[in-house]
Amino acid sequence: MSDPALRRATYEDVLAAPAHMVAEIVRGSLSLRPRPRPIHVRAASRLGMGLAGFDGADAGGPGGWVILDEPELHLHAEILVPDLAGWRRDRMPELPADTAYFELAPDWVCEVLSPSTERLDRAEKTDIYAEHGVAHLWLVNPELQTLELRRLDGATYRRITVHSGAVKVRAEPFDAVELDLASLWAR
Repeated sequence: MSDPALRRATYEDVLAAPAHMVAEIVRGSLSLRPRPRPIHVRAASRLGMGLAGFDGADAGGPGGWVILDEPELHLHAEILVPDLAGWRRDRMPELPADTAYFELAPDWVCEVLSPSTERLDRAEKTDIYAEHGVAHLWLVNPELQTLELRRLDGATYRRITVHSGAVKVRAEPFDAVELDLASLWAR
């Protein structure tokens, strides 16, 4: 009989997770974590609002993207739930109609870091995003008030810059619009 601790997690494990937990499969193991704290949710929500002009021509911005909060990504055996993700419309012209998840890797991912998720977000999840060709990765830390930008460079990410505090920035791939980071840190 095989050791159940060595069993690879399945989508059924994700579906069976308690509703108050975020469930992911990372490197074959089920990862459960509590829903994010308000400071985390607010930063992600405000960032999504700041990028709304990229998601559809009717939003009054440059358009060209589909941007979603907490999409469930099925990247081969990995199941990840980033805080925000975006796909260029030329790669995903329409949302999938018959699934609750996305098998197409996004072009951009944002992880809002918290003490309980930072190690996983910076290590395993970052590696998985790189393996699946996610071109841009943002790491937001609302406690330190930082926005770290990374760009895929071959098989790994290269850090482009780190913005901190209440500054206005143009951050690739959304540099057509200025983002006011002060709004992310407001309590």
